[in-house]
Amino acid sequence: MTRLAKSTPVWKYVIIYVTLIIVTVITVFPVVLVFGISLRPGNMLWTTDLSPVPENATFDAYRTIFYEKPFLRWLFNSTIVSFMVTVVGVSLASTAGYAFSRYKFAGREAGMIALIATQMFPVTMLLLPLFLMLIKLKVYDTFLGLVIAYSATALPFCIWQMKGYYDTIPYSLEEAAAIDGCGRIKTFYQIVLPLASPALVITALFSFMSAWSEYLVAAVILIDKRLYTLPLGLKQFQSNFDTEWGLYAAGAVIVCIPVVALFLFLSRWLISGLTLGSVKG
Repeated sequence: MTRLAKSTPVWKYVIIYVTLIIVTVITVFPVVLVFGISLRPGNMLWTTDLSPVPENATFDAYRTIFYEKPFLRWLFNSTIVSFMVTVVGVSLASTAGYAFSRYKFAGREAGMIALIATQMFPVTMLLLPLFLMLIKLKVYDTFLGLVIAYSATALPFCIWQMKGYYDTIPYSLEEAAAIDGCGRIKTFYQIVLPLASPALVITALFSFMSAWSEYLVAAVILIDKRLYTLPLGLKQFQSNFDTEWGLYAAGAVIVCIPVVALFLFLSRWLISGLTLGSVKG
């Protein structure tokens, strides 16, 4: 962000800070309100009160989802699926992006266009082909089928992202490594991949988030309730005649925690990598 000069008038600072405070409040308030709803007692779930902390606040909703609902199983299932999608996404996107960036082969341009073209269609158009493909592979209603479906939808963006970052890494580094006797595979893992750590972090975060919060594909692929992930599990709190808003809000708050924790954990490498790149430039 551009720094303001020392001669900048005070009124400009006031406008900037007031604008930032208003935007922050508008952004954070819905999250605070959801947390407040999760604390409401059962007889206040339909109230229109917007106070962040309700009267007679209670953690009964959190106790209920942990002790009376299979929430921990949904959490475990989502963690396993998201972790597998992250591993597949980082592994395949890092190698495929490098191939598209460094090698010239027949169909390279067509392949890149085909990959990005898949991102232009809504996921609902891909449901039927995915459904038929998973049945043919005999992995329908399994974690493996869900991982394949999530990876197929997330990989095109990840490959483009990795390819774009590899393009910014000077090829002269690899030529220097080759002169020193370093092979292609060793050069990739010991020189190129560490330099691409910011892109790898973003790819890992995108892959994890795309699997963690997805509902529609999981609703089509998973039938066995023992395999339900968090979005499918939280949907169980909604019926035709009633919705357990307290449990819904408590589950939504807990679902956010792993994503925020992962972002804070990965941001250290992301920020350090970007800073290193700016110094070299």
